[in-house]
Amino acid sequence: MKKILAAILLLGAIGCAPADIKTTTYSPHQVGRVGRAVEGTIISVRQVDIEGTNSGGALAGGAAGGVAGMNVGGGAEEQIAGAVIGAMAGALAGAAIEKGATGQKGMEYIVRTKNGSLLTVVQGTDQQFKEGQEVIVIYGARARIIPKK
Repeated sequence: MKKILAAILLLGAIGCAPADIKTTTYSPHQVGRVGRAVEGTIISVRQVDIEGTNSGGALAGGAAGGVAGMNVGGGAEEQIAGAVIGAMAGALAGAAIEKGATGQKGMEYIVRTKNGSLLTVVQGTDQQFKEGQEVIVIYGARARIIPKK
């Protein structure tokens, strides 16, 4: 039983890794694809909060809480009640832990393109830009801003 609980907690922890939002990271399916790019100028910059995910933490927490609650002891009725209460408490805790662990800071940029259009891009903080800076906006599955050299 302890091994099952440990495996559930390990899977839940793996699922709580923050998403990689760096401007220099590409997924394998993006490699080799042609993307559109436009030149522009940063006209607004602000730091934003990127909410954490809420996918597997509740499931892992609920399973772990249910297993732990079932082992409280007593008769069958107490074990069932413990499992139900443990699962509910574990699910709430797991969801909160995952959301907190995967939340990140990001930067929101508003860019005026050469043709006068306004674009908004939110990306990670690994590369930051200033108002008035000339940049290139790369379109794709995940838009990104890079410096114009």
